[in-house]
Amino acid sequence: MIAALVDPVRRALYDHVRQQRRPVTREDAARAVDISRGLAAFHLDKLVEVGMLHARYEASPEQPRGRGRSPKVYEASPDGVTLTLPPRQYELMATVLADAVAEDSGDAAAAARRRAAALGDAIGASVAGTGDAATRALTCLADLGYEPRTVDGAIVLGNCPFHPLAARHTALVCGINVEFVAGLLAGLRCDRWEAELRPDPNGCCVRVIRR
Repeated sequence: MIAALVDPVRRALYDHVRQQRRPVTREDAARAVDISRGLAAFHLDKLVEVGMLHARYEASPEQPRGRGRSPKVYEASPDGVTLTLPPRQYELMATVLADAVAEDSGDAAAAARRRAAALGDAIGASVAGTGDAATRALTCLADLGYEPRTVDGAIVLGNCPFHPLAARHTALVCGINVEFVAGLLAGLRCDRWEAELRPDPNGCCVRVIRR
């Protein structure tokens, strides 16, 4: 499966399909990465073979059904893949939890939230960000695997880097996550943005909004 993403074109196609959150045709994918339809079809079908994408034939609801077979469309596997695509940050979570237990084993959850905020602040402050606050936030969140995008003036996080853990220990992990993102924004000096808990079954529990 790792070998399937060694080719940069194939990786770009996989990233594009994942980020769309809707079925993607060969034509759409080809335009997105500026390659021919035939080459896009070749790489997309290779990703289907290794289980990273699912494919089916489906007519677009925006276009009337014509003659012939419906176009082939692709979607990312909902479970991600074992090489941490979408990205996961297990080491970061392990660091926070280990430090929290060492700091205050009697209330490790509260200590973990404090540690997460401090770590986020340190990471944000260490980034030599450029551009306005929103650009700095989007860049840093993308580097950490959150797959951010702007929606109606807010920053929506399409991927939770701690997803399997959050599914098992939702209150603990989401509490740590929101404090980490808040600390990150503080370190980036994004003073007019704040992190809030906004559970999303298709993404991250944290959303970044303007104050």
